[in-house]
Amino acid sequence: MDDTGGSFVAVRRISQSIDGSNISHSPSVAGSAAWIGRGLSCVCAQGRENDTHPSFDLTPAQEECLQRLQRRIEISYDSSNPDHQNALRSLWDAAFPGEQLHGLVSEQWKEMGWQGKDPSTDFRGGGFISLENLLFFAQKFPKSFQDLLLKREGVRSAWEYPFAVAGVNITFMLIQMLDLEAAKPRTIAGATFLKFLAENQSAFDLLYCITFKLMDQQWLSMGASYMEFNVVMKSTRNQLENELLLADMTCLEELPSYSLLTR
Repeated sequence: MDDTGGSFVAVRRISQSIDGSNISHSPSVAGSAAWIGRGLSCVCAQGRENDTHPSFDLTPAQEECLQRLQRRIEISYDSSNPDHQNALRSLWDAAFPGEQLHGLVSEQWKEMGWQGKDPSTDFRGGGFISLENLLFFAQKFPKSFQDLLLKREGVRSAWEYPFAVAGVNITFMLIQMLDLEAAKPRTIAGATFLKFLAENQSAFDLLYCITFKLMDQQWLSMGASYMEFNVVMKSTRNQLENELLLADMTCLEELPSYSLLTR
């Protein structure tokens, strides 16, 4: 609790063992869903200079792919939808193989970095696609996913960012950065992404994985703690935009930060 009576949302302590290795303790996520809102408002509501940029024309294939992605973005997480429930269970199984989940509403979810025992309350910040992004990450790049979930790499802060909630922030940030809710892209980065999307329908999910790993690298290089999360997200966004502006790229796998991922 801070001096004004607000609640902190730091989640994970890292202590040192006798041999100097990191020992992670189960995260204790406190606070309300406002943590997501605070992070997003700071990261995504940067100066809307995009509004002064001309829009970019799309090919029919790019327009179709954008509309398909926009339909995904519009889907809210529905805790009564069996498909959504199954996706959430699959995420747990991928994150903690062999550990039985006692329910879709359970204190166990805090181990993944959700703010409470019901992850559905956190999905309001990113919709069902934020769950799909996490599940894609867990299935396609399991080593990188586990490294981030368990904070295996680098010298960690005593107070770490909550893994799952950070993931929702990343989904929302990418939607805003790429201006995906607009009829046409209004930035070169957005237009470049749609070129990749037309070639790979999983491009958004793949860019999510790249961004998550890049964000953690920025976190470590800055020696950040949870109070600097917004600063780290801004730095991540700037780096990602710069990489999308590199010349002669034909796919997301050619982004420099893609090399951070391991399967």
